[in-house]
Amino acid sequence: MFKLSTCLSTLALAAMCSLGFVHSANANTTTAVSIAKSSPTFLGDGGTYPFSEAVRVGNTLYMSGQIGFKDGKLVKGGIKAETKQVLDNIHSTLLKYGYRKSDIVKCMVMLTDMDDFDDFNKVYKAEMIKPYPVRSAFGVSELAAGASVEIECMAAK
Repeated sequence: MFKLSTCLSTLALAAMCSLGFVHSANANTTTAVSIAKSSPTFLGDGGTYPFSEAVRVGNTLYMSGQIGFKDGKLVKGGIKAETKQVLDNIHSTLLKYGYRKSDIVKCMVMLTDMDDFDDFNKVYKAEMIKPYPVRSAFGVSELAAGASVEIECMAAK
């Protein structure tokens, strides 16, 4: 009968030998990887609201959600007009921080009426650049200021 300590020692030796084998098998193909950590840079502010306009971490820009505000008011004209204004606002934010529409990698869309999805997509398709970013769309019961659509995006260089 083996003692527990002998059994554990045997398992530990086997594990170390296995790791050594894996390391030596990969020794000629392994390269050093340098991981640089970047602190977040908070950009702009939400004015009277408690959020930043965007946050940059490394080369990635995370933008707060945008609604169809122009000159401090929600644009009139329904989902198409609001979507166009939202995308214009996103474009302005991108340019302000040195990014372009083609740098967008992900968008999250919130719609108060999923029946507006087709009209939303018509404007989105006309305003965005192929290849389109990955995207999620959610039906929500309500958005700030009575908006019909809100879009939040991430961009990377």
